[in-house]
Amino acid sequence: MKPTLPRGTRDFTPAQLLKRDFIFDTIKKVFKKFAFAPIETPTMENLSVLTGKYGEEGDQLIFKILNSGDFLLEPKNKNIELQQVDSKKLLPFISEKALRYDLTVPFARFVVMNRNDISFPFKRYQIQPVWRADRPQKGRYREFYQCDADVVGTDSLLCEAEIVLMIHEVMQHLGIKNIEIKINNRKILSGITEIAGSFGKETDICTAIDKIDKIGIEGVTKELFERGISQTSINILLPIINFKGNNSEILYFLKSALQNSTIGTKGIDEVEQVLHFIDQFGTQIDALKIDISLARGLSYYTGAIFEVKALDVQMGSISGGGRYDNLTGLFGLDGVSGVGISFGVERIYDIMEELNLFPQTDNSYSKILLTHFDVASMNYGMKIVANLRSSNIAAEIYPQVTKIKKQFEYANAKSIPFVAVVGETEMQNNTVALKNMLSGEQNIVDKDNILEYLQLK
Repeated sequence: MKPTLPRGTRDFTPAQLLKRDFIFDTIKKVFKKFAFAPIETPTMENLSVLTGKYGEEGDQLIFKILNSGDFLLEPKNKNIELQQVDSKKLLPFISEKALRYDLTVPFARFVVMNRNDISFPFKRYQIQPVWRADRPQKGRYREFYQCDADVVGTDSLLCEAEIVLMIHEVMQHLGIKNIEIKINNRKILSGITEIAGSFGKETDICTAIDKIDKIGIEGVTKELFERGISQTSINILLPIINFKGNNSEILYFLKSALQNSTIGTKGIDEVEQVLHFIDQFGTQIDALKIDISLARGLSYYTGAIFEVKALDVQMGSISGGGRYDNLTGLFGLDGVSGVGISFGVERIYDIMEELNLFPQTDNSYSKILLTHFDVASMNYGMKIVANLRSSNIAAEIYPQVTKIKKQFEYANAKSIPFVAVVGETEMQNNTVALKNMLSGEQNIVDKDNILEYLQLK
């Protein structure tokens, strides 16, 4: 059998994982700096926890889990592709569990179940994989990691300001500097639908507007019409959605356009307050732009929404999030507002690879390889390796007696920066012949001074 991977998934080599770890570590350091604490939730959630939280299109992308065995073990079904089977016939075999679609809804469930053990406002970060039954394409996978940070238990807009600051700092540390941090507010979108005479159809309108980058304004117009939005309403909506300008110009325009909408005016006030708080922190973020067309299709957002794009590559958003006031209420805990952001590690990785942004560091998990000529020199080398490991140096010894050339080829294949050669002369003198594989420099080093030598290089 020729081995294959499920579509929308991929393997990562050790060298690639070093780069991913750099992304994870960078994001985690910023989360910790802003006093967020880590949690984890299960890979699976009860289906009832997930459904109805992501909008109609999001719900269709949830990976549902089949009951163990029943369907595929039936002889008549064993050669049938699941996608060829009528979904209604699968219902008896679908369990009440599913793979998590994101980290936000499981977090809301976590908060409700652990509300007596956490202190509000509760600031958490979470770095785990999620799964979506999406159509794979560049930058879009079915299995991918998200790095989330959320605050629940306060409706203070200071939290939104700190999220923008975290986004900015993460991108700066990763070297992705040519970005656009888009901000909008779902209350503004509600105000627009109100003055357009389509109040109550925010979900339909936001779902359509959220696709503007993919299908363009003509595609959005067509979808709005198909969703039952009148041509009159569309004619009012589109000029507002399409308005461009700097942040001050957009706010001035919106105040005029939404002056008769209470909820729209409240959304404008909230955006202004977030910008004010950012100014108070003293951080200049030129990349922060108000975008009236930003909708974020997820149905649980109620206030500020964010999206981040890298401008030097053709790629979708690399980060997004927003304010959700009612999410925990779906699980029986009302009055707990939250706001959060999620970084898409897979897209960030692809962008950094394309732009060659990863730092030039050792791409090996080993610092030094001990090589040898026979059993006696291998035994001698094992004691050296043990001493180095006791000092937290990643050290290894070639596991069998073979030609030195083969051992050096192994070191080169793994990009190990130092190789220590042990032979009869080295054992007699309590030394090793140490070679820097990058510079080619070779030195005879006392075995008790190897650690000091490595730390100086």
